[in-house]
Amino acid sequence: MANTYSSLFYHLVFSTKNRKKFITQDIENRVWAYIGGIARMHGITAVQVGGIEDHIHALILSPPKIAPSRIAQYIKGDSSKWIHVEFPKLRAFAWQDGYSVFSASKSSVPSIVAYIKNQRVHHQGNDFEKEYIDLLDRHEIDVVDKKYILG
Repeated sequence: MANTYSSLFYHLVFSTKNRKKFITQDIENRVWAYIGGIARMHGITAVQVGGIEDHIHALILSPPKIAPSRIAQYIKGDSSKWIHVEFPKLRAFAWQDGYSVFSASKSSVPSIVAYIKNQRVHHQGNDFEKEYIDLLDRHEIDVVDKKYILG
């Protein structure tokens, strides 16, 4: 094949350290937009970013040369630095150490975008722990001991 073609979508999920409710509604849109800018700066596309006070979902379109672990590193590291500078009262802010990333097909993009946009409604009946375990189960990720999932 003379050219390389790819369509690599990743659904990235991670929480604030100890699931503290740092990302309040008054700053969330700025945080999500900044994460979109981080993606662009690193040559990836944030299709949709959202979440609630204690966690984030990001649907990312990436070229094959950038590993999902690198994407998580860019987003978490750069946004954490920015949050500390932009919001001095959030000096204690941190993301959890780990993350989950799920591959997504082009055909699933609209439903994932809707899911991310509706996080606030979704979490009226579910906490992050239940949502996270459901995502892991849906993607058939074998977790040896669920009591250690969230750190």
